Amino acid sequence: MIIFVDMDEVIADTYGAHIEIYNTEFKGELTSDTCKGSEVWHMVPEAHQDSVRKHATRRGFFRNLKPIAGSQEILARLADKHEVYIASAAMQFPNSLEEKSEWLDEHFPFIPWQNRILCGHKHILKGDVLIDDRSFNLETFDGRSLQFTSPHNVNTTGFERVNTWFEIGEKLL
Repeated sequence: MIIFVDMDEVIADTYGAHIEIYNTEFKGELTSDTCKGSEVWHMVPEAHQDSVRKHATRRGFFRNLKPIAGSQEILARLADKHEVYIASAAMQFPNSLEEKSEWLDEHFPFIPWQNRILCGHKHILKGDVLIDDRSFNLETFDGRSLQFTSPHNVNTTGFERVNTWFEIGEKLL
């Protein structure tokens, strides 16, 4: 199988990073649970929303993310058995190109640079499986769409949902 895997909120915890930065800078008390069903920036006072939206433009934001639990182990096993590509919409934040590549080198060294697609739109992807948290990416994919649960998408329906990497392993290994 050819499997495409998104980065942000699928293997890299951007949602948690937004919460952590906001709480540090504004002495907030946000949690993933208090933000469920929404983007983090929607859950802060209007005066702070622009700041949260700009987190991803900061140097180091993408380089310092934590891997999602189970992603390294399950992706390593999938890569042994299938053709695995990381497909991330990185063009929106130019700093992210280098930072995402370095992050993958550190946390997912078994995914070679040739299997990393840092792109704009994902509708160009042709393969068997796309694992992504964003429904707009899954809607245009011709293969099997697996929606990875993130706090922002808990109320989204219409796609085969996976809540953990261990569930993905059960489905694809």
